[in-house]
Amino acid sequence: MSKKELNKVILLLGVLSALGPFSIDMYLPGFPAIAKDLNVSIADVGLSLTSYFIGISVGQLLYGPIIDRYGRKKPLLFGLALYTVAAIVCALAPTIHWLVALRVLLALGGCAGMVAGRAIVRDLFPPADIAKVFSTLMLIMGVAPLIAPTMGGLVVATIGWRYIFGFLALISALMLGAVLLYLPESRQPDKSVTLRPSAVLHDYWVVLKEPAFLFYGLAGGFALGGLFAYVAGSPFIYMDLFHFTNTQYGWLFSFNAAGYIAGSQVNRFVLRRSNSAQIASTSSLCLAGLGVVMAAGVAANALPMAGILVLIFLYLFALGFLTPNTSALTLEPFTKHIGSASAFMGFLQLLFGAIASAVVSFLHNGTALPMTGIMAVCALVSAGLIVVQRVRPSQRSMEVPA
Repeated sequence: MSKKELNKVILLLGVLSALGPFSIDMYLPGFPAIAKDLNVSIADVGLSLTSYFIGISVGQLLYGPIIDRYGRKKPLLFGLALYTVAAIVCALAPTIHWLVALRVLLALGGCAGMVAGRAIVRDLFPPADIAKVFSTLMLIMGVAPLIAPTMGGLVVATIGWRYIFGFLALISALMLGAVLLYLPESRQPDKSVTLRPSAVLHDYWVVLKEPAFLFYGLAGGFALGGLFAYVAGSPFIYMDLFHFTNTQYGWLFSFNAAGYIAGSQVNRFVLRRSNSAQIASTSSLCLAGLGVVMAAGVAANALPMAGILVLIFLYLFALGFLTPNTSALTLEPFTKHIGSASAFMGFLQLLFGAIASAVVSFLHNGTALPMTGIMAVCALVSAGLIVVQRVRPSQRSMEVPA
């Protein structure tokens, strides 16, 4: 493929990756309107967010062996078609129970792009370029949390919350057409891959036995756990503890998201002089240091509000370096089972993210310590895993044909 064609593929994969964040961030401003319209509490509406996370985490494990068996394009087209139909029906949901159930189907459709996208990157690009491509995808995908809440709020205020899902259906339908017309098949179907449960479990076991996947995949999962801890704790910290308004919170959230994106883009230039392993090691130690300073300062009541805000921004900036490189290093050893490896990696990231956010809520004590403490713990564990992997004796990939 020419460079121009590869750039088109990257752009398309980036938009596909943004579908997941849009599915979450765009409908959040509609929670009060949904609760009022369906005559339930906002907590009940929150179950539709929980069901989405369940669907998107489990769905990735299902798509992994499917895209290894049938190629990347056909399962992706199926997922986008499922997402489009589910979004339309979500817009028509008569009760909260229907909405909660349909959000699972929405997630099962949307996660196809996440799994297939990472696998396509590994198919088309040499290992040395994978981290750069992931950084570019993060730039495109990072637009979603910057604009989706504002767009969702505008839709709710003008034409109603149901049209949010109509908008998502339109985006998915356009992506379906773009994939059909412009996305090449990067890996032909492999009939040697079976979908028998025992064989699927064997493939995932092969993936898990690969040391690079185990260490870098877990490291990336724990690092993103720190991000989810911030997402879960920031509304209380910013609005209740620091007394920012809803609008100010939105600006701060967008500013920190921009820091995360900026880190991923600076990473592209750093990769010209350093490799992914070196950058992952350095950025993980920086992340751990920032997390410890932040948590210790909060615990000692010695860190002013401005100090916490600056450290959070720097933490997310460092995370922007770490995430694309751990993702690249996690997938690098695989020439077979790439779909399963991509799916398992995504599952781990969401699993640790969900656990971290739940622990922050469980430990809530009216201070910033639960959030900053979990961010520090996640960063320390991530750095420890990367350091252990770096000092281990060099081994050949353990992957074997199925």
